[in-house]
Amino acid sequence: MIDLYTFTTPNGRKASIMLEEVGLPYEVHVIDIRKDDQFTSSYVAINPNSKIPAIVDRETEITVFESGAILIYLAEKSGQLLPTETKARFNVLQWLMLQMGSVGPMFGQLNHFKKFAPEKIPYAINRYETETYRLYGVLDKQLQSHEYICGDYSIADIAIYPWVAVYDFQGLTLDNHPNLKRWTESIAQRPAVVRGMNVPNL
Repeated sequence: MIDLYTFTTPNGRKASIMLEEVGLPYEVHVIDIRKDDQFTSSYVAINPNSKIPAIVDRETEITVFESGAILIYLAEKSGQLLPTETKARFNVLQWLMLQMGSVGPMFGQLNHFKKFAPEKIPYAINRYETETYRLYGVLDKQLQSHEYICGDYSIADIAIYPWVAVYDFQGLTLDNHPNLKRWTESIAQRPAVVRGMNVPNL
């Protein structure tokens, strides 16, 4: 059994989608970041960085925080969605790192400055919106010749999808990125993704 500590954010949904895709049993523990649950001593003992998600594998007694590390751990535990052949494996890992180092931080900053910042700063909004659209272009080009990010469905798709899926919330459009739009609509129809996107069900 996996204990999943999570909330309704793109990073949180990466973990729940993965758990649904690979079929591992898990129990959800809601960490309400609106109430600063992530700073409680009990949660800091699980994740010293006070972010969600995190998992505890009761079977192995291994605790993993950081969403990308969680995806790799669950892929290796289940033997699914991460190739074992070196070239294919590192192709998936490099796109996973693109999500962790670029897509997540840039899209997240756009969310903050456009939706949540108490003061609307045009420079910040323009900076992160421009970078988000640039990254849309990177993904769109990759998907021009691939059904999924790395050809076969993998943890790279699971990592990137929840961040792209919020485009409408961000006031953006995928109309100028048809391959990315096709991919987003396709991923959204996967039953495991539908279930994972509704975790936690608040």
